Amino acid sequence: MKDNLRSEFLYQLTALLLAVIIVHTIYVGLVRPNADRILQEQALLAEQGGDYVPSRSLYVVIKDYEQETCFILALWAIAIMGYKARNIRDDRDMLARKLLNINAGTSVLPEDARDHSRALQALPEPERESLLPRALLTGLQRFGSTRSIQDVATAIKEVCESEADRLDSELAMVRYIAWAIPSIGFIGTVRGIGSALGQAHQAVQGDIAGVTASLGVAFNSTFVALVVSILIMFLMHQLQLLQERLVLDSQKYCDTNLMPHLQVQGGS
Repeated sequence: MKDNLRSEFLYQLTALLLAVIIVHTIYVGLVRPNADRILQEQALLAEQGGDYVPSRSLYVVIKDYEQETCFILALWAIAIMGYKARNIRDDRDMLARKLLNINAGTSVLPEDARDHSRALQALPEPERESLLPRALLTGLQRFGSTRSIQDVATAIKEVCESEADRLDSELAMVRYIAWAIPSIGFIGTVRGIGSALGQAHQAVQGDIAGVTASLGVAFNSTFVALVVSILIMFLMHQLQLLQERLVLDSQKYCDTNLMPHLQVQGGS
């Protein structure tokens, strides 16, 4: 378990560094040079007079540092969710396997629980740490010690609920990123409006270019942050749905493939 936590931490750290490098490289080499060129062309056309109306460019909309930070955080969150989605896929693969050597119509007595437990304990460690083997092993061990089918059902349910809580708690970082992205957009809004107010005297004199540019920073940062946040929230809810289905399907697997076979001599 500690190895899994360490590897996940290293993965998240590496993903953050790669997100910073990739996004910043794109901004330095593509976004900001094109945005500066477009703004210069628009300024020249505006100076020529006429009814020129500057068109909106994606490069100009996303050129500021707040938008760059939003994209870095979004890419990081997507990488984290991809890692967790892959783990869920591996856990779901266990549902298609026959982990217990119990044939139809076969009864499992408390004395047999240890023999069936050995098959689960013999699994490779990564598979043994998955939800389904842990739930089955816990149920068999409880059955062998208490000889109570009701205790087995309770133990399996507790394992599944504990796993659901763990999976939900591990989304804390993604939830923080989903909250941080709109906040960064609002920081850009405050920065842009503050800059526009600082140039109000130029607008009074008839030069509104600086005020317009500052207001563009304000509104563009909020717009990009909200759009990115919507995407991250959608992906996070899809991941939560996968997690909930994994827990429910694992509990159903236990109810279908283990519980009906349990039998206590002299009754059920």
